[in-house]
Amino acid sequence: MKILIADNGTIPVTLYGGTERVIWCLGKELTKLGHRVTFLVRKGSHCDFAPVLPLHEGEGIAPHIPDDVDVVHLNFTPTDVGELKKPYLITIHGNSNDAGELDQNAVFVSRNHAERYGSDSFVHNGLDWSEYSEPDLGAEKRYFHFLGNAAWRLKNVKGAIAVIAKARTEQLRVLGGVRFNIRMGIRFTFSPRIRFYGMVGGEEKDRLLIHSKGLLFPVRWHEPFGLSIIESLYFGCPVFGTPYGSLPEIVTDAVGFLSNKKDDLADAIKNVGTFSPKACHDHAAHNFNSKKMAEGYLERYEMVLSNEKLNKVPPRLKEIQKEKFLEWR
Repeated sequence: MKILIADNGTIPVTLYGGTERVIWCLGKELTKLGHRVTFLVRKGSHCDFAPVLPLHEGEGIAPHIPDDVDVVHLNFTPTDVGELKKPYLITIHGNSNDAGELDQNAVFVSRNHAERYGSDSFVHNGLDWSEYSEPDLGAEKRYFHFLGNAAWRLKNVKGAIAVIAKARTEQLRVLGGVRFNIRMGIRFTFSPRIRFYGMVGGEEKDRLLIHSKGLLFPVRWHEPFGLSIIESLYFGCPVFGTPYGSLPEIVTDAVGFLSNKKDDLADAIKNVGTFSPKACHDHAAHNFNSKKMAEGYLERYEMVLSNEKLNKVPPRLKEIQKEKFLEWR
């Protein structure tokens, strides 16, 4: 099958990457499975396993699609999507908060994500674990970590710090933030038990996760998926977070604890030793790998190639969220 993967980002990624990391792993896995992948991405991108075409911002996507591709996998919604003459699907990676209709060939990244739009069309994200360092599940565990964009209040790094404050002797490493943050209002975090590392990636991030006791992830929105969750699990870290979005779907009782109350999470991390690093690792490695993701998308490529719609009706958000942040106590 000849597959065009289109995204309005740049590949490869060096730090977090999000969507771009997912499509890289997807394209690599599809290539391993014998398919021919081409990326249509921003200028400056490069790839060692697939051709790259430049996506010119501000222009429609239809003129840039090669004649010989079988299916187009969009990771954003172009303005001229209605002009596409090739079978296509669109992965919805984020949340919206309006009642507008989405494309009938939309694919979401978790069951919860899909259900909130009245859909059952989803493929879990997966990662190519061979691109990560080998986990050392017996390594000394020294601290907990937060992994995400700490400048984004929905991610609630403030809540993670509050949980650690209640734990008294525990330490927190914040990966993805700074101690002095003007963007969120002038705010300092003085505690010597909190260390900030900014946006980290590669071996540095892996090293920090290897020595972590667990991930603190008290998000205050419906997380569509959460790559930081499966990355942490892969390195043997149980997840302590809020029960929103995809978290109850990904974080089972065997690999973490969920609550929107800081006291509950503070109590839970005291029992972090009851979670098996191997169980956490195996859960991520077996359930959220790039091969499983690729197989899920191949099924949907076949459907659109057969002129099937992935949703019976255009997905639409079932309930507009009125509060800015979900409850955190």
